[in-house]
Amino acid sequence: MFSKKAIRKFLFRWMVVNVVFILIKVTVEHEEAEIYSFFTPTSIFYYLTAMLFFMVTWEYNDRLIHKERKRGDLTLKNSMLIFAKTMGLLIPLSASIYYLALFPFKEEIGIICEDPAMEFWVNMIRAALLGCTVIFINLFYFSMKQREEMEKQMEDLKREMMASKYTSLKNQISPHFLFNSLNTLTSLMYEDRDLASDFVTRLASSYRYILDNREQDLVSLQKELNFLDAFIFMMNVRHKDAVSIKINITVPKEDYWIPTLSLQMLVENSLKHNYYSKEKPLEIQISNIGEDALVVRNNLRKRKLREQTTQLGLNNIKKRYSYYTNKQVLVREETDFFEVIIPLLDKANSETSLISIS
Repeated sequence: MFSKKAIRKFLFRWMVVNVVFILIKVTVEHEEAEIYSFFTPTSIFYYLTAMLFFMVTWEYNDRLIHKERKRGDLTLKNSMLIFAKTMGLLIPLSASIYYLALFPFKEEIGIICEDPAMEFWVNMIRAALLGCTVIFINLFYFSMKQREEMEKQMEDLKREMMASKYTSLKNQISPHFLFNSLNTLTSLMYEDRDLASDFVTRLASSYRYILDNREQDLVSLQKELNFLDAFIFMMNVRHKDAVSIKINITVPKEDYWIPTLSLQMLVENSLKHNYYSKEKPLEIQISNIGEDALVVRNNLRKRKLREQTTQLGLNNIKKRYSYYTNKQVLVREETDFFEVIIPLLDKANSETSLISIS
């Protein structure tokens, strides 16, 4: 019925209640007879109420923290809000129970005290102080836990970044890509030597770009578009009228940054996963959404692949973006088109290794 984790949590909190109760009893009650009188109605009442207040406060505080962490990170602002909500539960609850026990039902419970009013306020102050202590310790614990998780995520992301860089480079300088390019070049040498010369120049500039930027995970949008222009030229030569790639970007290209080879990956992804011909060409459009993002969109005519797609390229891009920003890479597929929206990063992103982790 209860998990081992829940039982361990309950036993730990019960142990804390016992320790705190004994410490308070030893501190407040100085006579030896009073210290060892654990089974009087008064002691039993305060023990049970301490148990109730501790358990309710702790569990409610846990729930608020977990709820906030699902939305995002713990911050000073939402931590203070959690503190206020928890105290908003504890104060009315303790006030109600202490008032009923010390005034209307004092005789029935068997509580012994000389001044119920003074006892009420002492109990309230004690409950508030203990509640504050529990809440702050709990918030501190989860803050430290969050920090450790963020550090671990950052280390994992660094490792993934290094892996993605080399995977990306290996994919782009693959024998398959080079083989197709050389095949196209061979046929061009017999058909159109001028075009073959242009093709060689673009192929060389593409590989130079890849090699020059293999250590840079972010490049300016202008550099990426210059490389993409050469790549598009080669694709147009290779596929002729079967592929149409149009770029319409209106933002200042030097002011924005994107992960290296991300646009090329998305274009190649469209070519890989769709049928196209001169009669039914593949139309790929690259444009911007204000100053926030780029959208790469193609008409959809899905190719049936022999092996199930792993979406390695898309996952690669998502992981690389997660290293720099909380903005999401969005993928949208409808019956007649497929599009990927990637955030535009400003210069500040290119100068820092990590802004935050979602």
